[in-house]
Parts: sequence; C-alpha cells; structure tokens
Amino acid sequence: MLIDLHTHTRPLSWDSYLSPDDLVERSKQAGLDGICLSEHDYLWDPEEVLALGKRHNYLVLPAIEINTDDGHILVYGINKYVYGMHRSGELARHVGEANGAMVAAHPYRRQMPWYMEDKRDYQDALVRASKNPAYQHCAALEKLNGRGTVKENQFSAALCEFMKMPGTAGTDSHSRSDIGRVATDFERDIHDVYGLIAELKAGRFDAVDLTGTPHRLDLTALSSQDPA
Repeated sequence: MLIDLHTHTRPLSWDSYLSPDDLVERSKQAGLDGICLSEHDYLWDPEEVLALGKRHNYLVLPAIEINTDDGHILVYGINKYVYGMHRSGELARHVGEANGAMVAAHPYRRQMPWYMEDKRDYQDALVRASKNPAYQHCAALEKLNGRGTVKENQFSAALCEFMKMPGTAGTDSHSRSDIGRVATDFERDIHDVYGLIAELKAGRFDAVDLTGTPHRLDLTALSSQDPA
C-alpha cells in the first residue's frame, strides 16, 4: 500500500502552491493509495481531514511537520501543537502520551558533508548525525525525500543503514511537479492514523522511488586517504 507520508498544502503551509483537493486528485492519478497532510507546525481540523477524504473517496490522514532544535520531525497521532514542542525531548513526551509516532524528515539537512570525496569524512558525518538526540525517539528516518537530490537521499539512506533504522519516503510536495515521486510501501493495508502508527512502529514498510532512481551509496567509490 503506497502512502505519501509528507505533503504540504496552502494556506496552512505558506510555502506550498497546492490546494488540498489538487493534492489528493493528483496523488490518486499518480497511483498512490493515500497521503498524510503534514503542514508546518500546524494541524488540520480532524473533521476537515475526514471530509476531504470522503469527498474524494481517498485515504487522507492527519500529520504535522514540527520544526525542532534538532531538525524537522514528522509526527503522527497528536491532535494539537503545544508550546515547547520545538524541543525534541518535550515533543517526544507529548507524542508518547498520545501513543503517536515520530519520523525524522530529510535527515540530510545540516548534517550531510559538503564534500564527499573522502570516505573517512563521510563516515564521520554519519557518526555525528547518528547522535542527533531526536532520533532516539523516532520510529524511522525519512530515507527518501521527493525534493532531495540523489546525493542528499543517498546520505539519508546511508544513515538509515548505519543506525539500523527503517526508512520512509515522502514527497514533501509543495507543487504539482513534486507529487508521485516517492512513497512509503506498507506491507499491510492502512485505514486510519492508528493503523499507520502501528505499522510505523512495527517497521513493516519500505521506501520506494517511483521514478526508478537508485539511492544506495557505494562508500568504496570514495577515496580513503590513509594517514602516513
């Protein structure tokens, strides 16, 4: 079951050019089975999410992308934004109380090395990124981001492998051209946000690139300059 776990619509996400109805219809056309509405630091009214899904006979689930001191975190299962959630530990407390789930969005941001010619530098960057305090609270990392470059997503994929964490995929859609690039393929059918949370915590999913672009990085291709 293909679900886009990371999307944005206007006006709740100021930087999006997509209307909710446009996002849903184009996601259906792209062959996706469902989407999550994950606006920036803002939650949809649950009744509006339900109405949107019914209007299009389509799975639409509520989510939120929260800007924390440790990066952006996709959250599933909470019903309100509370001051203090910009601290990942405090966010994790609220999510835990709600029996929700957290996924680290685009983990390459501010963590991927600018230059990747040296194998040791790249591995050092993976070690540093793995120590991000938010990740201990996350069910998964966003392995594929539809707006990320191949190199950026390769870093996220390498980080998932390094940390032995499952990886999701989300388009991070802000415009029509973003829709349908990547998705999370769930082994079991999902009908509501509670089912989504259960499957995220169980790790029964995989990140897929619907464009066919490979994202596995061969570290042996990077030079390894041994010290003299």
